[in-house]
Order: sequence, then C-alpha cells, then structure tokens
Amino acid sequence: MSEQRFVLTDRVWHRLEPHLPGKSSDAGATAKDNRLFLEAVFWRVRTGFQYPASR
Repeated sequence: MSEQRFVLTDRVWHRLEPHLPGKSSDAGATAKDNRLFLEAVFWRVRTGFQYPASR
C-alpha cells in the first residue's frame, strides 16, 4: 500500500510494530493488520466519528 494513505510513516510504524500484540510469536491469534487497525483508530479520533445512539 502507498505510504500516502497512512498517517503513520513507515519509520514510526517500524518502531511501534514490535510493541503491539498479535505477532506470530505471541500466544493466541495473530493480528491480521495492526497498522490498518491503528489507522482506523486515528481516523476516528481525527474525524470525531461516533456511532449513532441505539434506540
């Protein structure tokens, strides 16, 4: 994927990646894409997106 799509630069991502859960060396399930998950969290924070209230 293009780095332009991401808020996290490759340099920052390479420093964060070893500290996140879900690596193949961790017990349990491996994360499919930690970087995409973090980008989604950052997007929600940037945009202020909230789910509609339940009825």
